[in-house]
Amino acid sequence: MSLIQDLEWRHAVKAYDPTRKVSEQDLNTILEAARLAPTSSGLQPFRVIVVENQELKERMVEGALNPEVMRDSSHVLVFAAWDSYTDEKIDKVYDHHTDVRELPRGRFGSYTDKIKAMYSAQTAEEHFAHTARQTYIALGLALAQAAELKIDTTPAEGFSNTVVDEILGLKELGLKSVSLLYLGYRDEEKDWLASMKKVRIPLEEFIIKK
Repeated sequence: MSLIQDLEWRHAVKAYDPTRKVSEQDLNTILEAARLAPTSSGLQPFRVIVVENQELKERMVEGALNPEVMRDSSHVLVFAAWDSYTDEKIDKVYDHHTDVRELPRGRFGSYTDKIKAMYSAQTAEEHFAHTARQTYIALGLALAQAAELKIDTTPAEGFSNTVVDEILGLKELGLKSVSLLYLGYRDEEKDWLASMKKVRIPLEEFIIKK
């Protein structure tokens, strides 16, 4: 039941203590949880950008719904998805798969040909809709891992994608920001949500059995 207890403990923190920083070891553990997330066809079509630099955070707050939360957090994790699927990207991933497994390159050619044909029939907008959805699996695992470490988090979509993408140079990397995860430690006095009961709809309403 430890995972459930960790999830009951966590909440979307509304104020961080800017003097407390997440250790490199704990940060790497959270990032590893995100890296190990399952993805469609094992392509991992997204990246996580770690922002610790205070100057960058100050620039990124433009357009953020909770600028103080971003500013005072220890780190900002930016989940950014591929802007499109390409044959080259798919081949690069599967070359890595075969190399790690000590298999000949092209071992999965019949499968990669199939997914290449599928994606070639779609638009870039459809590609991004697919890659963006997959970032949320990694986001969820990062949230859970942080909770286990008793590191506070705030997942966020309330920010300017245009500002973040430009500041971090994501277009040049073939990426678009999807969501943010603020990491740090709550300011007990200013975090108005910390003292409130956790609220979710009842299990019998949440679960629909057929």
